[in-house]
Amino acid sequence: MGGSWRWAALLGFALFAPITLPAGGSERRQPEVRRRQPGEPLLPASLRSLQAAPERQAPVLTCLSPDQPLRVLRSWRGASGERWLQVEASPTAGAAAARRGWLLA
Repeated sequence: MGGSWRWAALLGFALFAPITLPAGGSERRQPEVRRRQPGEPLLPASLRSLQAAPERQAPVLTCLSPDQPLRVLRSWRGASGERWLQVEASPTAGAAAARRGWLLA
């Protein structure tokens, strides 16, 4: 009788303890997020070139005007420490579809 209680307690601990433990035994602290200050632009407000890859020597797909809406898809840090953003530019009046490419941030 005492052995069955011991097994039940062990099974209960095995089922509920992992819920409270972090995966891999790591810390539960979330990474800090840097927020932009009010008025600080995400990208420079000048004419930007949309590139095919996150490299300075990559071919230019098109030039974007400063007021053209963009959707940021992901961020990338190059080997030299440069920050690149993969964006999707909304279609303009003459374009048939949205364009995806990379901008140097």
